[in-house]
Amino acid sequence: MSDRGVPARLGGRPAMSDCQVVALAAAAIAGAWWSASVPLVPVVILGVAALALRRPWLLVAAVMLLGSTLGARAWAGLDPVEPAAFRGEATLVADPVPVGNGMRVAVRAEGRRYEAWAYGRAARDLGERLAGDRITVTASVRPIEPLPDYQAARHIANRMSIDSVDSHRSGSLPYRMANWLRRTISRGAAPLDDDRHSLLTGLSYGDDRYQSPVVSDDFRAAGLTHLLAVSGQNVAFVLILARPLIERFDYRGRWVLTLGVIAFFALVTRFEPSVLRATAMAAIAATATLLGRSASSRRVLALAVALLVLVDPLLVHSLAFRLSVAASAGIIVGAPRLAERLPGPRVLAEAAAVTVAAQLAVSPLLIATFGGVPVASLPANLLAAPVAGPIMMWSLSAGVVAGLFGGPLAHVIHWPTSVGIGWIQAVAGWAATVRLGELRLPQMAAVAIGTGVWWLTRRRLLRAAAAVGLAVVLLLPALSLRISDPPLHTVLDSGAEVWRQHHSTVVVLGPSQSAERLLEDLRRAGVRAVDLVVADRGSRAQRDQIRSVRERIWAGTVIAPPGHRVGGARTARTGQRILVGGLEVRVVSHEPRLAVMVSPLGGIASPV
Repeated sequence: MSDRGVPARLGGRPAMSDCQVVALAAAAIAGAWWSASVPLVPVVILGVAALALRRPWLLVAAVMLLGSTLGARAWAGLDPVEPAAFRGEATLVADPVPVGNGMRVAVRAEGRRYEAWAYGRAARDLGERLAGDRITVTASVRPIEPLPDYQAARHIANRMSIDSVDSHRSGSLPYRMANWLRRTISRGAAPLDDDRHSLLTGLSYGDDRYQSPVVSDDFRAAGLTHLLAVSGQNVAFVLILARPLIERFDYRGRWVLTLGVIAFFALVTRFEPSVLRATAMAAIAATATLLGRSASSRRVLALAVALLVLVDPLLVHSLAFRLSVAASAGIIVGAPRLAERLPGPRVLAEAAAVTVAAQLAVSPLLIATFGGVPVASLPANLLAAPVAGPIMMWSLSAGVVAGLFGGPLAHVIHWPTSVGIGWIQAVAGWAATVRLGELRLPQMAAVAIGTGVWWLTRRRLLRAAAAVGLAVVLLLPALSLRISDPPLHTVLDSGAEVWRQHHSTVVVLGPSQSAERLLEDLRRAGVRAVDLVVADRGSRAQRDQIRSVRERIWAGTVIAPPGHRVGGARTARTGQRILVGGLEVRVVSHEPRLAVMVSPLGGIASPV
C-alpha cells in the first residue's frame, strides 16, 4: 500500500482528496468530542445532499454533526443503575485482571456493562474464566460516581461487587475458538519463567495481565509498552502467516478470508482500541485491493478513524485509541521522509525514522497524561522492537505446536523465544535504571523544532547545529538528575513520602496499594536506594510493594506496626528513635497505624 497512491474514483467522478478525507476523520473526532444533541434527520439530509451535489466540505460538516449527535446518544446510553442486589447471568466482556487480592473484569448483564470486582473464593472462580464465558453470580450493583472518561470509553457506568460465582458455561463458538488458541499458546510457553511467559502472551496477543510490577514499570520506563499492545504490525504478521492459505483463492475469496482472519485475530486480542484501528485499516486496504483501487496510507488511516468513531463515538475518550492513531499518523507522515535524511544503512535508518516519528507524534499525549517522555525510549525501541516481531510470529505458529504437544518439544521450540524475550527484558531493565530522565513539554518542543530544522534545511552548518542542539536537549535531563540536589522532603503521586539528607533516604509508604505505581514514583524521583522503609499499615499490599522495591533497588531496614504482615520487617512501637544517616525517625504512635516524625539531625521534626 503506497503512501502516494492515486485517489480512488467512483462512477467516473473524482473522489475526495486525501486532505479532504483527513478532514472528514478530524470532523468525526471533533463531533464525537463535542457530543451535542443535534436532530438526526436534518443531519442525514445534509449528508445525502453533500453526496448528491459532490460537495466534499459539506460532507465534512455533515459528518461532524453526525458524530456529535451519535456521541450524545452514546453518552445517554450510559444508564446508571440504582444500588441493588443482583442475581443472574453475566457475560465476560474482557479477561479477568488480578488486582491485589481480588479480580477485576468487565461484564455485560441485562443490557448494561459493569466493572465487576471479586475477592476470595469468587475471585479464584472468576480467575479461571476468559472473555465470552458466561457466569451466574450473586452480587450487588451501584453506579460509578463520578464517571471517569476512561470508563465511559469502555461503555461502563456501573460497578458490580460479586459475592459468589454460582455457575459458569463457555461462550459462543468464536469465543471458544479464540480462547482455545490463547490457552494453547500459553500452555506451550510453560517452559518459560513467569516474567518471560507473561511477556510472550503480551507480545503475541496483548495479554499482559500477569506481569510483575517490576517488569511492567521497566517497560513503561523504556517506552516499550506499545510492544505489549497489539497494533498494525501484529495484524500484518498474522496476514503473512495466513498468506499461503489466502493465496489459494480468487480475489473475492481472498477478500473474504482476509476479513475473516483479521476479525478472528481481533477477537483473540479482545477488540482493544489499537486492535480496532489496525483491523479497520487492514479491512479498508483489502477492500480497496479487491476493487482495484489505489489508496494512500493516510487515506486508509483517516477512513478507518472516521468509521470507528462514527460506530463508537466514545472511542475518542480512550487514551489507547488516541495513542494508536497518533503513532500511525506520525509514522505515515514523517517516517519515510525522515528515513531519506538519516545516514547509515537503510535498515537502521528506517527503524530509527519509525521510532522517532512515532515518539514525536505521541509525545503531546504522553506528556499531558504521564508528565513526560522517557529519553531512554528512543534507544530502547531501536534495540528491542526488531526482536518483538519475530517472537510474535514464532509464538503464533511454532508456539501453537508447542502447546499441542508440550514436553521436550516445547522446551526446544521456546529456546529461541526465551533468548529473544530475555533480550527485550534486558533492554527494558537497562532503560529503567540508566537514569536518562524524561523530556517535559519545553524539551519536547525543542526536540520538535530541532528535528524540523535538521529535516528542512539543506545547509550542512545549520544541520550540524540542529544535531548538536538535539543532543544537548536529550542529555539535559540526565545531567539534571546527577548534578541537582534532591529536596529534603518529597510527596510522591502515590502518596508515599521520601526524605533525603546526606545520601540517606527514608521512604514512608502511602495510601496507594499499587506496587507498580510506587516503583514509577520512586524511579521518577531519582531514588536509587532506600535506607529505611516505613510500612505504616504493615498490610499484604505493602508487603508486595516492598518486595517489588527490593527487586528494583537496594532497600535496607523495614519497620512496621505490631501484627504486620511484612516478612523481615522490624516491629516498631511508640517512642522508638531511629537514626538513618543524617535523618532522625521517631515513632509517635503505632495504633491504628505507624505514625512517625522525620527530621534532619538537629532540625525540627515533621509528622508523617
